[in-house]
Amino acid sequence: MRDGLAALSRTLAVINRAALWISGVGLVLMTVFVGWQVFGRYVLNQSPSWTEPASLLLMSWFILLGSAVGVREGNHLGFEIALHYAPQGLRRIMLGVTEVLVMAFGVAMAWYGTELAVETWSAAMPGLPIPQGFDYVPLAFGGALIALFSLEKFVRLLSLGEDVPLVRVDEPHLVAVKD
Repeated sequence: MRDGLAALSRTLAVINRAALWISGVGLVLMTVFVGWQVFGRYVLNQSPSWTEPASLLLMSWFILLGSAVGVREGNHLGFEIALHYAPQGLRRIMLGVTEVLVMAFGVAMAWYGTELAVETWSAAMPGLPIPQGFDYVPLAFGGALIALFSLEKFVRLLSLGEDVPLVRVDEPHLVAVKD
């Protein structure tokens, strides 16, 4: 079981790293697009029409992929004071409930994001020659990754016979930290 979990963790670490790199590249590209838009508007006196929708689409990608990375690495917002002072058994229950709720949220994002993408696919996106449904693909993809990464943390919590109150990133994979 542990070998299978370790292999899954290594695979998800590669996906996690790819999502992080894609987010970073998206942030840089968005900055370049916005810079080009400002240059075009104030220097050339002709603002390109594609830069704003392209920047917003890139922003959706890097925010949602970055959120998924934050879920896997435990860098998302949380109220952890109660977790630190809870007894060991209650702490594991609290962590489990948290992961189930995050999983449900990720599944809902993926489900409704896919639904929105499908329903708006036939409309044209203003300013870009792509379907409007592309606006919702990052929501579906990011939600799926959030659910997947949270499921991994939940399985790790259940399968490891020890208390795993916190996770941190030492290497490209998650490491359990004991108090």
